[in-house]
Parts: sequence; C-alpha cells; structure tokens
Amino acid sequence: MIGRSRSRDERDYAALMAEASPDLLAYFERRVGADGADLLAETMLIAWRRRSELPREVEPARMWLFGVARNVLRNAARSEARRERLGGALREVLTARPVEDPADVVAMRDLLERLDPDLAEIVTLVHWDGWSLVEISRLLGMPASTVRGRYQRAKEELRAQLAVRTPR
Repeated sequence: MIGRSRSRDERDYAALMAEASPDLLAYFERRVGADGADLLAETMLIAWRRRSELPREVEPARMWLFGVARNVLRNAARSEARRERLGGALREVLTARPVEDPADVVAMRDLLERLDPDLAEIVTLVHWDGWSLVEISRLLGMPASTVRGRYQRAKEELRAQLAVRTPR
C-alpha cells in the first residue's frame, strides 16, 4: 500500500509539473527576468519534497503550487535585499581603507613570493588580514608556538631579502 501511495504522489507531481511549469516560468520571468529558471527549479524541489501535501484535484493542486512559487519568490526577494545591504556595507568598509601605493604592493608581493608558501601565508594573514598569531594557529591547526616560530623565521628572511635589495 505504501508503494502505491508513493507512486501516485510521484505521478500526480509529474503531471502537475508538466502542466504548470511553463506558466510558473513565465510567472517568475515577469518578476525577476533570467533568474526565473532558478526560482522554478527551487519551486520544483520544494514541491517534490512536499508532494504528499499536494491536493488531488487539478485546480487546487495548481493553486497550491503557485502558493509555493509565491513563497519562493518572497524568499528570493528577502535574500536579494540582504545581499544588497551586505554589499553596501562591504563597499563602505572597502572604500574607507587607505589607498596603498601600487609600487609598494608589487614590491611586497615580490618579496612574499620568494618566501616558503607556508611562511608567506602567515605574514599575509598577520599584516594584510589583521589576524593574531593565536587565530592563525587555530586556522592552520598547529600550535601557536609553531606559528610564532615560523613568523619569526619569515621576518628574518624578509629582512635578509631587504638588506640585499637596499645596499647601504
């Protein structure tokens, strides 16, 4: 009995999707343009997961499906609004940063490329990303003492490189 019920749910779902998908796609495209296909896919997935709730009659099933589509559209609008707010906040933070001299950035990158990649990563995390050595040890999954030692070694190697580049 369970097998029959499930196959009927699947058949009802497939029939509804075949009939309603073009109208759903048009519904989404009128509201969000090219992103309509993504929202249709999300609607189909949600409807598949909830197919046991699908009404048996055609018109109520279609209305149920458009209700799901409407909720997907509202969720997408809320997500887009959050992305816009986050993007605006990020733009404010990024534009508030001091402008670095491109020549200095290129010179520093050149120096870092000469370091062992593990050492360069630690220097970058400390000086460009503002991480503490303890945070870096957690990120890299190694003892803080190891990170401190590698950071010291990186600074020594950078000092040696700078001494060679800038004769006295």
